[in-house]
Amino acid sequence: MPSVGVSVPRSDGWGKVTGRARYVDDLVFPGMLFGRTVRSRVAAGRVAAVRVENPPPGLVVVDHRDIPGRNVVALIDDDQPSLVVAEVGHAEEAVLLLAHADRELLWSVDVAIDYTPATPLFNPRQSRHAFKHIRIDKGDLAAGFRAADLVVEGQYATGHQEQLYIEPNGVVAVPGDGGLTVYGSLQCPHYVHRALVVLLGWAAERVRVVQVETGGGFGGKEDYPSVIAGHAALLALKAGRPVKLVYDRSEDMAATTKRHPSIVRHRTGVTKEGRLTAMEIDVLLDGGAYTTLSPVVLSRGVLHATGPYRCDHVRIDGRAVRTNTPPNGAFRGFGAPQTLFAAEVHMDRIAEALGICPVTLRERNVWAPGDTTATGQVLGDDCSAREVLAEAVRRTRFREKRARLAGSGRGIGLSLFFHGSGFTGSGEAKLASTAALEVTSTGVRVLVSSTEIGQGTRTMLAQIVAQTLDLPFDAVDVAEVDTDVVPDSGPTVASRTCMIVGRILQRAAEGLRARLGGLSPAEHFARHGRLVVTEAYERPPGVDWDDERFRGAAYGAYGFACDVVEIDVDADTGEVRPTAFTSVHDVGRAIHPAMVRGQIEGGSAQGLGYALLEEVVMSGGRMVNAQLTNYIVPTTLDTPPMDVAVLEYPYAHGPYGAKGVGEMPIDGPAPAVVNALRHAGVDLRSIPATPERVLEAVCASR
Repeated sequence: MPSVGVSVPRSDGWGKVTGRARYVDDLVFPGMLFGRTVRSRVAAGRVAAVRVENPPPGLVVVDHRDIPGRNVVALIDDDQPSLVVAEVGHAEEAVLLLAHADRELLWSVDVAIDYTPATPLFNPRQSRHAFKHIRIDKGDLAAGFRAADLVVEGQYATGHQEQLYIEPNGVVAVPGDGGLTVYGSLQCPHYVHRALVVLLGWAAERVRVVQVETGGGFGGKEDYPSVIAGHAALLALKAGRPVKLVYDRSEDMAATTKRHPSIVRHRTGVTKEGRLTAMEIDVLLDGGAYTTLSPVVLSRGVLHATGPYRCDHVRIDGRAVRTNTPPNGAFRGFGAPQTLFAAEVHMDRIAEALGICPVTLRERNVWAPGDTTATGQVLGDDCSAREVLAEAVRRTRFREKRARLAGSGRGIGLSLFFHGSGFTGSGEAKLASTAALEVTSTGVRVLVSSTEIGQGTRTMLAQIVAQTLDLPFDAVDVAEVDTDVVPDSGPTVASRTCMIVGRILQRAAEGLRARLGGLSPAEHFARHGRLVVTEAYERPPGVDWDDERFRGAAYGAYGFACDVVEIDVDADTGEVRPTAFTSVHDVGRAIHPAMVRGQIEGGSAQGLGYALLEEVVMSGGRMVNAQLTNYIVPTTLDTPPMDVAVLEYPYAHGPYGAKGVGEMPIDGPAPAVVNALRHAGVDLRSIPATPERVLEAVCASR
């Protein structure tokens, strides 16, 4: 009975639609207190004094002196304190923690903080502190520019974007038996586990992390749960009682990580026939106050900065720098949406400078199997950039519409893009992820730390295992993600779960089938009891990477996609309304076709919000529109009809040929929209394309 390629019912669907699924704020423990975070109101300075005014009986107060281990949020550079000691790096930084049994009384407690203010830095161009600097060189840049007939330059900018998952960040910390258990809404339980071990100074065995039903993440619950879990843990240990710490929407939006703003400059040499001869690209990311994940966000950003185009002479220079705003972190796309926005808008400007169709320019330069990337990676037979472009142009009758809409106030735009699946460079080899299968009385149980955050992980992984073992889909169960129970299959990030973890499980299932000796799993369990088969990641041949020189195979596989959007522009109000959206994606193999289409539609809607609506307004280093009433995201009324086509160019080392699909859909809508605006006569080079910006551009062109 086939499972792969079939849109089976989601294994987590029934609990969610009936309300039986329990999220973190549904959890109640005997004696539980509620937690609160007291935050800095200034962006830079030193804390001179902290006073809790009229504390009520039973109030638990925690500051940095209560931390038993190291006062850091352990991640990459460990430069972010869990609680402020004296120096403040950004507004909303945690200074003090409070807990009380009465939630309303807790929030009525007044805390006064005296500061010695300092001058904050908000402009990333002026920052002299780089968290990471990456340089990529290919060929001879000077020779490339000498070969050009024309040089086109441009600068492109993107702003913050808020993940806006349905459920805000939240955890419950429960002390007991000489240890601590944290239940949380999170993506990466082993990140949280390590951070708690460092913060508490405990042996790993004393800390347990359990993921509860999680209402979305988009990267916003990759690293931030380590912060909130640490705070809840400190309160719980001092109180000796469970503590629930759940943010409301405004606190979550104001204090947690967002997409990195970017400024990207392109200088491109091109022949009069439209062949790219040289690409010089400068990428600047605003990392905020602490390192968090900025080095790896920058890494993915620069590795996607050329777009999917052939060029023999390339230089990419990227920096992620410090400012006094809340730290930025992971967000779907992870640096690629920023650099691909610049690359694709720049391609349309090159086409305009040459006087040729933007499709023709892309056709003359698009990658094909055997071409090399900026890092020298040779693309395999699954490179489908040309095919997705051709299909999108055909489905939309792009050239015909572009001619017909010219001068009408309407526009049509296109973007061609790609996304590397899995961790960057040698990341997967270093992670050495493991996954296991356990024989049960009814079938097989999957043991992984890969989390279900709404994307369909439980269902998709069970499909791969069921297909490999020739079992019915419902004979495969997926264990709760509990660090005491499941092996570390790596974080749920980087479009890696299907391709990387799914492949490990496929190999585990093949091994298990050999050990069953012709019996079904249930029969084997009845005769021999428990059997567990564990497999680890194996690097595919040819996937070699030099971390120092940034050379080699940056990713095992790439997905490719092309978006086409049609828009109406209101010349009086500046409002831009998408009227049609087409997306063609190559995902290698669609394990669950309906969920793949759902990922593409959802990610594309999120990308349209990034392009047109979502603007984080900062003042004094603080987000001043941290509410759903004034931070605008697209609703169904803002989302045009979507035509989604899925192509399958299988990756030889993915499970049944699958590549990643989670992030790629958000890479393309923004440049397609801005290119459509350009076609409609509005020259924008930054997003979001709010009515104010559109009107400014229209006025500037008159």
